[in-house]
This record gives sequence, structure tokens and C-alpha cells, in this order.
Amino acid sequence: MAEKSLDEIRQAIDQIDETIVKSLGERQRIVKKVLTDKLSSATEVRDPEREEKLIEKLKQIAAKEGVDPYFLEQMYREIIQYSVRYQTHALVDHQNEKSGEESIKVAYQGTDGAYSHQAAMRHFEPRYGTVECIGYKRFDEAAEAVEKRDADVAFLPIENTTAGSINDTYDLLAEKELFIIGEEVLQVNHCLMAPEHVELSNIRRILSHPQAIAQCSKFLAGLTRCHVESYFDTAMAARKVRDDADLSQAAIAGSYAAEIYGLKIIHRDMANQKENYTRFVVVSRESIKCDPQLDCKTSLIFATVDEKGALLKCLNILGDSGINMTKLESRPRLGHPWQSLFYLDLAGNKNDHQLGEALNKLSKKAQYIKVLGSYPVRKGKW
Repeated sequence: MAEKSLDEIRQAIDQIDETIVKSLGERQRIVKKVLTDKLSSATEVRDPEREEKLIEKLKQIAAKEGVDPYFLEQMYREIIQYSVRYQTHALVDHQNEKSGEESIKVAYQGTDGAYSHQAAMRHFEPRYGTVECIGYKRFDEAAEAVEKRDADVAFLPIENTTAGSINDTYDLLAEKELFIIGEEVLQVNHCLMAPEHVELSNIRRILSHPQAIAQCSKFLAGLTRCHVESYFDTAMAARKVRDDADLSQAAIAGSYAAEIYGLKIIHRDMANQKENYTRFVVVSRESIKCDPQLDCKTSLIFATVDEKGALLKCLNILGDSGINMTKLESRPRLGHPWQSLFYLDLAGNKNDHQLGEALNKLSKKAQYIKVLGSYPVRKGKW
């Protein structure tokens, strides 16, 4: 039998990959059917014992098939996590009487192709038939769109593993009567993109947001013949590169922007720090209820009374109650000179007895407290 040509081998691989994707789609359709039974009963979303048995079984099959068992384990844990994520959102929507809703309007800061846009689509697209994302110039405009009912929710970045906390969002949470109802984590992968596939040596001008430029400083330092310019945001830089159609010009943005504007990626993974993630919060006019079986996070703001050791006393209330604090941030309290607002993320649901009691005690000790909401914890890479 004649050996297959390289093209024939590639076609065979393409067919196998297509089969894998279709199988994952079929798996997800079965998950949706199973979910219908879970929503009508008290069945747990996760069955950790069954998951571990499944993975061990699949690892044995992988070894027989010549596949690295540890690679397969990692892959299947992500598949399971994606399934759990879908079921978690469905359970929250069901409990808050939103299961029948087919569309949602999402306000965000930026334009089509921005990281906020990408994260919003990732968060909502599996849950709604239509996701309408509306971009605004500023964070406060996105929040006000929710207040004015021009949007159902706002999607706001709150912290980044490289740049740190995003103070504008923290200030808005204190100022507005809005609640956190969800979170999303997106890996930020800065890419260099141009209208066509061109050699890096041909690029003379690069546009991007100042923060993206700073995060790619080491890579850019090696491009001695390039002029780097700040632009409004990454997605708008990508759009300008598309519109100008200048092959000596490129933009730094996410791959999602390249997809939207039809640009070619000429270099990926440009950031100084490879583990670059942004956490977003979903804010709404109303808080949500979360099923007790879900792994939740509770966010709140409080201010202390003006006395020695006041902050420590407040934090000790949580520690003595066995509450795990996962985030502590401080910001100036507007209208109250020399006072601070403290932002906390706590593990647990505000409706749990243990956390509920701790919050009740904290409210008696603090000068001011505002619970921003309890919502499902974002887990996994997807």
C-alpha cells in the first residue's frame, strides 16, 4: 500500500479533530438534558467521587491508546469544569426566574473586540440566544446604562494580575446602587496584528492602549525600528489598523479583536508576564439568590468607626467566625476626608448561617456596611 502524502495525513487529522469537536457538542447536549432533571430535584451539581472514578478509567484507556494519561487528565478536568460552569449558571438563572429569557443587554467600557467584550461574550453566550453588548467610553457610563435600564447588566474589570486593582470599578461599587451577580476571569493574551501576514521587520508603527504597551515593554524594546504610540484602547487600535490598511502599521490587542476586524496575527504571547489575567464583575440593579449547594463568594464594603484598632476588630469578627477572606482592598471614602472604605471578598453565601451571623456582628461593629452580593465563584481556565 502506498504511503499517504502529507496532505492526506493532514486531512485525516482534520477529520479526527472535527469528530472530537462534534463529540464534545453531543456531550454538552446530554448535559443539558440531565440538567433538566437536576433543576426539578435537589440533585447536586457535582459528584466528585464519580468524577474521580471517570478520570481514572479514562487514564487507563489513554495509556492503552498511547496517549499521555496526565495530559488526558488535565484535558478532562477542563471539560468537566466547563460542564459544571454551565450547570451552575443554569441553576442560578432557574432560581432567579431567568431561565426563560432569550436575550440580554450588556454594557461595557470599550468597543467591539475589547477584552471586556470578549469576556462578556464568554460569560453570557452559552446562556442566551442573543447577547447584545453595548460599548461605552467610560466605566461610569456603562454603570449608568444599567441604572437607566438601557442595559440589563454592566461588565466591569476589577483587578488584573499585572496591573493590580482597577480603582474606578471599586469607586463605582461604592457610589452606585448596583449589586455584583457574577464574575468572569479572562486570560489576557496580547497579540501583534496587521492587515496582512507581514514580516515583523516590516512594521514601523505600533498602536495600543498604554497599559498593553507597558505590559509588552520587553518585546517592544527589541523592535528598535518601530514607533510605539498610545491609543484609546486595544480594540480601537485594531480597528484603526484595519481601516488604514497600512502594511507597515500594527496593533497590540487580543486575538478576539483580530477575529472581529479581520486582521492577521503576526506574533502572540507578547506580555512580559505570561500569567496575565483580568477578573471582571457582572453588576445589576438587583442582587441574586444562590443555591446553597453552589460554591459562592460574597463581596461587601464597610467603613470602621474612628477608634484605635477598629479595622482589626472588624476583621477578627470574620476570622473568629471561621470565615475565609480572599480579598481586602481599601479606597478613600468620598465625602469623608481621611476615612477609608474597605472592600472584602469572602468565601461563602450571605444566606449561609455561619456567614450570615458574621455579617450581622460586623454590621454592629462597623460604621457603615454594604453587601454587594453573593454569586458563584469562577473556577477553571474556561
